[in-house]
Amino acid sequence: MKQMTNGNPFGSHRVIEPEGVLPQPAQQVNNDMDVIWDNEIMVDVDILNVDSASFTQIEEEAGGDTGKIGEIILKTVNSRGKQHNPVTGSGGMFIGAIHTVGEKLQARDIQSGDRIASLVSLSLTPLKIEEILEIKPDIDQVRIKGKAILFESGIYAKLPEDIPAPLALAVLDVAGAPAQAAKLVRPGDTVVIVGAGGKSGILCAYEAKKRAGVTGKIIGTGRSEKGLENLKSLRLCDHVVLLDAQNALSCYDTVSDLTDAKLADLVINCVNVPNTELGSILMCKDGGRIYFFSMATSFTKAALGAEGVGKDVEMIIGNGYTKHHAEISLNLLRESPEIRNLFETIYC
Repeated sequence: MKQMTNGNPFGSHRVIEPEGVLPQPAQQVNNDMDVIWDNEIMVDVDILNVDSASFTQIEEEAGGDTGKIGEIILKTVNSRGKQHNPVTGSGGMFIGAIHTVGEKLQARDIQSGDRIASLVSLSLTPLKIEEILEIKPDIDQVRIKGKAILFESGIYAKLPEDIPAPLALAVLDVAGAPAQAAKLVRPGDTVVIVGAGGKSGILCAYEAKKRAGVTGKIIGTGRSEKGLENLKSLRLCDHVVLLDAQNALSCYDTVSDLTDAKLADLVINCVNVPNTELGSILMCKDGGRIYFFSMATSFTKAALGAEGVGKDVEMIIGNGYTKHHAEISLNLLRESPEIRNLFETIYC
């Protein structure tokens, strides 16, 4: 393996085109795994967790055919050097074992063989897939044989010994959502969680219930009956409603009825489909806040939509990272055996 020196901390040395950009917005990065820079970590990857918006789009493009799903993923990785969905712009994350640690990073608390989960998007991560071994559409995961590169600025988490790896990966993939919810929800808040029956939605519902307290109200919405049944079984929400988030007027009418026309102090959007911005905006009261965790969110639709309906709301773009988000999310599984048991039946 060839060793290179003076790599850029943010990975720009791996960018092929266009010049002068960082790896995430780049059209193509160098995924040559016969070379490692002194400030990189090379990982033997065994599972990709493709983000929900991206996997949904790929699955629709493939018509549900798992073979075609694999072909689409390979085409993307082979052409771009990373799993950067050209339609949604999003990626996912991986788990694997440390292969090599660059010389500049030797002081870190990792060594060859350590199992880690990446906490940065696959949309910026150089990735080489040697073989796709299995595709699991129900949980958006792909088992592969391959390698990936983490840059000096890249964050990761050592996999815990008390939580199965596929479950840890699934939760860490959305770790930013419950961690941000923990910061945003205030005592007494009325909180609407859009897509509450999904993975990130359930984790946010747990944090919302804990932070809003007995004087708060949690409303969970979704369009999957199975997901909402799972949510009901956890008893985290005061109301669980089957609702199409793409139907803005229905969203407004429903939440208005449930709140005596007061609407929500906070709306958390966790869906994996586009065109849910206006529904989220209409469910929120003037002066309220909306946290768009969904990678299917359009800034243009959100900004112009709020303006168009005269809503003075604070809109927060979901940052996949917030301090201690990995610890918060994994500890949530330890705090709630009910959520852990449910997720184990789904992801393990």
